[in-house]
Amino acid sequence: MAALVSGFSKLSKTEKIDWLVAHHFSENDSIKQVLKQYWNSDEKLQQLHDEFIENTVTNFYLPFGVAPNFVINDKTYTIPMAIEESSVVAAASKAAKFWQTRGGFKTKVISTTKIGQVHFMYNGKKEALTSFFDKIKSKLITDAKPITKNMEKRGGGILDIQLKDKTEGLYNYYQLHATFETLDAMGANFINSCLEQFAQTFKAEAETQLAAPVEIVMSILSNYVPECLVRAEVSCNVEDLAEKDIDPNTFAEKFVQAVNIAEIEPYRAVTHNKGIMNGIDAVVLATGNDFRAVEAGVHAYASKNGQYSSLTHAKVENGVFTFWMEIPLALGTVGGLTSLHPLVKLALNLLDHPTAKQLMQIVAVAGLAQNFAALRSLTTTGIQEGHMKMHLMNILNQFEATPQEKETIINHFKHNTVSHSAVVEQIEKLRG
Repeated sequence: MAALVSGFSKLSKTEKIDWLVAHHFSENDSIKQVLKQYWNSDEKLQQLHDEFIENTVTNFYLPFGVAPNFVINDKTYTIPMAIEESSVVAAASKAAKFWQTRGGFKTKVISTTKIGQVHFMYNGKKEALTSFFDKIKSKLITDAKPITKNMEKRGGGILDIQLKDKTEGLYNYYQLHATFETLDAMGANFINSCLEQFAQTFKAEAETQLAAPVEIVMSILSNYVPECLVRAEVSCNVEDLAEKDIDPNTFAEKFVQAVNIAEIEPYRAVTHNKGIMNGIDAVVLATGNDFRAVEAGVHAYASKNGQYSSLTHAKVENGVFTFWMEIPLALGTVGGLTSLHPLVKLALNLLDHPTAKQLMQIVAVAGLAQNFAALRSLTTTGIQEGHMKMHLMNILNQFEATPQEKETIINHFKHNTVSHSAVVEQIEKLRG
């Protein structure tokens, strides 16, 4: 059972670690060593990491890899990916290599509108509220000018504000539904600041112009952005899908069937879309964006028609295979960690300093590539063959295999099925 503590955030990092070890661990010296071995030797850089969040005691490392050979709209990219799952970068790279000789990936940003809402309660007449909103709408925008002026200079800002009646779902509940263009910023702070100003003006004016009171509940952006959409697709003649022992017509048929199953079966769709997010999250994280917001918005979009469904779609028409996806992605290339975290800056540099629109397209491609690789494996050799061979190194490291042992066992499993028990058996044979 965890111990209670007061004023923990005010302790130094060393004091926090001392408290943590004293109350939660018995092997004091070894725990401290584990925590300290991940500190950066550069004190200034470590301080930067310490200040990203509260109560930092160490750094948590994820592998930072790259997937080369991505041809997107005829431009070649090497995509940065930060993720712990062994097969993700390999799968992305394989898909990129496959499509680089088949026309590459084509992408298009459909829209970039972002959303925020002021949620409030009102128990008066709807007609009076509507009339009041129509009169006050321009003032809401004007009072937010100190917040929006810099964004407006760059071509962004507030797009519109609507009054929405939500009383059918919740008694007396209304909202101000606002749309924004935030350009290269993800825009969370900008949007939230605007919303809070809307709320302040709205409530102040309501006190003098409405008979019934307005109760502001909260003002917050939405991570559901169905109008911040990007499309990514690949296509080629069916016969161009041929590889080694794979019949292109059979492959295309099974691939489309696999996607169709994910479109109508939620249990399959969740795993199907998780695979897409393997690619998306890895790039979002590597570029310092909010992968939790992206996850929430994408999965909500997968349910937009009332049932959770596949994000990707596939078809064969007139001998042409097409595989595509449209997803909402609210991303930024300025603000947040983009100018602070050295690896985030490196990742954006690697991508040739993309705009937010360009990053949307790159991220969408990473998701589509991941899904293609997964479905290609599932409908041909099966997912475990490639996955377990990638997982093999993790198993060997668990048993602290030597370089010689690793080489011998990897060679053995080039021609044998990988399983945890089979790997253990080989290790035990080598060690007698």
